[in-house]
Amino acid sequence: MSLHSAAAQLVTLAAEGEEHGGSHDSISPLVTGGGAFIILMLLLWITTRFNRDR
Repeated sequence: MSLHSAAAQLVTLAAEGEEHGGSHDSISPLVTGGGAFIILMLLLWITTRFNRDR
């Protein structure tokens, strides 16, 4: 597979993604961001509990 043919396939794949809108209706950005925030805060809390000597 040459670089040119690989690039052409990627362009075709990207063009097909534009037709469908690129996201699912079932995925809510608010829920995804809120879930990520809660997980990160939980990890931060766990990390600070293990670093009591500082």
